[in-house]
Amino acid sequence: MIDDTLIFTPDDVDLTRSPLRRSLDAGTYVLGAFNPGLTRLPGGNLLLMVRVAEALTQPVVDGHARAIRWTPDGYVLDRYPLDGIEMDDPRTFRLRGPGPRLSGLTSLSWLLPVEISGDGRSVVKVHYDKAIEPSASFMGLGIEDARISLIGGAWYMTVCAVSDERQCTALYRSVNGLDYRCEGIVLDHQNKDMCLFEGKVGGKFMALTRPLGEAWFAPPPDSPYAGGPAIQLAQSPDALHWKPLDAPGLRARRRTSTNTRMGGGTPPVLTPQGWLMLYHGVEQRAAIGAYRTFWALLDRDDPSVVLRQEDGAPLLEELPALTDGIGERRYLPAPVVFTTGIADAGDTYIVASGEADLACRVSQIPKARFD
Repeated sequence: MIDDTLIFTPDDVDLTRSPLRRSLDAGTYVLGAFNPGLTRLPGGNLLLMVRVAEALTQPVVDGHARAIRWTPDGYVLDRYPLDGIEMDDPRTFRLRGPGPRLSGLTSLSWLLPVEISGDGRSVVKVHYDKAIEPSASFMGLGIEDARISLIGGAWYMTVCAVSDERQCTALYRSVNGLDYRCEGIVLDHQNKDMCLFEGKVGGKFMALTRPLGEAWFAPPPDSPYAGGPAIQLAQSPDALHWKPLDAPGLRARRRTSTNTRMGGGTPPVLTPQGWLMLYHGVEQRAAIGAYRTFWALLDRDDPSVVLRQEDGAPLLEELPALTDGIGERRYLPAPVVFTTGIADAGDTYIVASGEADLACRVSQIPKARFD
């Protein structure tokens, strides 16, 4: 039996302490406080690294849509004529016209460390003084969806960094699990959902990646695979310089509910059976798709060998009852649960997810569920 709790919501964020308040002269609200990285701190408590998506209360002024952007001199507002954009996803808009498909964001995300109890059931402290905001041009439109791995006594955190320059993965490192230093870009444009294994393989760092692109080739008609975006693997001597593995990783299979898109969720953790990884699979619905959580086991010595891929019944689905109390804040047309962290708790795993791109969900999952 899985026990679920909504532990942190947009109402729990004090925007008077937002890093945007230092320079942005415009009203904002919390669109979502969600997709938290998760790790255990040295003292035994857990840390949620919450993505706070901060949006303008007046996104349209004088016939222009406005978007927030970080600069070295502070946060600024960019203006786009309404007749030059279109929107079918409340999180983004698209510019009309020839050339590459260009998008904008309706919010800017930063990371808020939220310390919770060791059993994952109550908030202990919100560390506004340790919030992580954009700090370079390659993250000018925000930093999103942290994943945290404890490896060899240090904490490694990957984030998706967004800007008009590129959409890439950046790495942060900590020696105490709470204070993080940016090490820069580690994966280039449109390679995201990077999750470092919680332990080395053959003496090297190992990671799940998920490259994107505009062109995909069809598998053979008799192939079990659906084609399109897949979870790949990469290894590194130092967590900074990564080489993709030649062998493919985890691929979406035909006739499953993961056949539109898939990506890494939690950092893989070592079990007696192999590396346990939770990942998201997407089924097309409306403009966004339904996101659910599935799981797989990878070989402990060669993670490119998939021992088990549970892509039938989902491990986690969105639970609308969890967000009933903040139902007026819901804005997505399809159900979404986006799992981003895992921590060992004896006979159970504590699993952190974003619920409905809105709030942070903690699930207590018995280890026997993965037998």
